[in-house]
Amino acid sequence: MLPFAALLLTIAIAPVLLRESWHKQHVKICAGFAALTVSYYVFALGSGSRVVHAGLEYASFIIVVGAFFVTAGGIHLQVRGRGTPAFNTVFLFGGALLGNVLGTVGASMVLIRPWIALNRNRFAAFHTVFFIFVVSNIGGVLLPIGPPLLLGYVKGVPFWWVAQRCWSPWVVTLGAILIVFYVYDRLNHRRADSKITEEKWRCAGGSNFLAMGAMLACLIFVPAGWRELFIAVIAAAAYRLTAAEIRQRNEFSFTPLKEIAWIFLGIFGTMIPVLDYMERHAGDLGIRSDLQFYWTTGGLSAVLDNAPAYLTFLAGAMGLHGLSIDDAQHLSEFVARHDHSLIAISLGATCFGALTYIGNGPNLLVKAIVEHAGLKAPGFFGYLFKFALPVLIPIFVLVSILFFWK
Repeated sequence: MLPFAALLLTIAIAPVLLRESWHKQHVKICAGFAALTVSYYVFALGSGSRVVHAGLEYASFIIVVGAFFVTAGGIHLQVRGRGTPAFNTVFLFGGALLGNVLGTVGASMVLIRPWIALNRNRFAAFHTVFFIFVVSNIGGVLLPIGPPLLLGYVKGVPFWWVAQRCWSPWVVTLGAILIVFYVYDRLNHRRADSKITEEKWRCAGGSNFLAMGAMLACLIFVPAGWRELFIAVIAAAAYRLTAAEIRQRNEFSFTPLKEIAWIFLGIFGTMIPVLDYMERHAGDLGIRSDLQFYWTTGGLSAVLDNAPAYLTFLAGAMGLHGLSIDDAQHLSEFVARHDHSLIAISLGATCFGALTYIGNGPNLLVKAIVEHAGLKAPGFFGYLFKFALPVLIPIFVLVSILFFWK
């Protein structure tokens, strides 16, 4: 399991402290760690089938994430006007809903520039922070379109399960964050003495919403294997049919997708022994209650990455009951009989990623776009201590008391 731990530490630290070196060397780092684990399983353990299984899951995962990322890059929203506190709050709520449909990466890339334009006359650090809270993280709770919940869907968690079972804690979490944002924005709006003007919206590439609707239908109704093929074909067609000018306005690039692909190649490769270990020794860790799963999954998601945290603790929760995460029938049994633990793990993984810039992939992308626009985003520690901890931790405690305290 050492390559897995080393990879996660590298992913957490290198993009912040060694940014240039990370961008130059991340392919070698991720592929190298994965090769160590895969070679051990193939040559030392003679378990090539386990590697093939992980490879197929990786292929399914990256095709879906890539398809929604590419298609969302062909949608350009343009806004004129000035956002009032009420309108901004509604905007973020709509962003949370869109994040469930496009995935948090796609929704963040589509909405961050209109968000900047809407508040350009009084854009403050908290505008960046709350956008990350809501659109880049909380918006990924209800549908398994992107990481981490897509990993559960690939394993066999029913598509609509999260929406059916997690909607009430999601509403509490999102509602509390939006209330706090409204107070922040109200105070900022008064100090800025902003004039209220009518918002005017334009959308280029709107046909890509239809393409994403078709991909969503494939994700729900088409069997594994075929669904990835259909989704890839739809995304390729949408890319070819979308005017290049629209992607240029979005400053679209395949670079973030390539980085995500290599990172998750490393994660899928090095996680094989971690999942095996968690299934066999979960009881030794002393994590048994839903409250413990909520906070431990969330804590790991905040400081490392929410996707491996989700799978690690899902494997651990199943291991407590003698079930294997790689057996679809076992997973169905776990969902039916121990779904409250899965609720805790799902919410911890998706929501706690908002605590730091490194907790979720879109966080750093949003920060980079804000800074590229000439606006100031809070630094790593400013984000954590000035906003994330005082705003989010009390809300997570409230959710714990309402839904997981026994």
